[in-house]
Amino acid sequence: MQVNQKGFTLIELVMVIVILGILAATALPKFVDLSTEANAAALKGVKGAIESASVINYGARKANILKGVPITNCTDIANAMQGGLTTGYTITAAAIVVDTTVNCTLTQTSGGATITAAVTGV
Repeated sequence: MQVNQKGFTLIELVMVIVILGILAATALPKFVDLSTEANAAALKGVKGAIESASVINYGARKANILKGVPITNCTDIANAMQGGLTTGYTITAAAIVVDTTVNCTLTQTSGGATITAAVTGV
């Protein structure tokens, strides 16, 4: 008499669950706290927006003085950005001479992380 067995035994199912548990336990620490990396990436994104706004504004002002906005201080770059400086960030107030580039310090208010962004006066 031949028995036609289909499916998995209880031992096989338990072993699969144990192996999945071990894999999850080793991978979990990698994904637990990604907020630090997310905040750093957000800070770099705002830096990129500031530098892009500075370059575009500089080009527009050089082509036609009536275009763009005058930049004489690091905080003025917010006026060149559509919607202004992103909420949750501050930028230092440092004077900028026309046609010179200054590194302005951008600070993330939630964590206090800082980065410098190049802003050109015009």
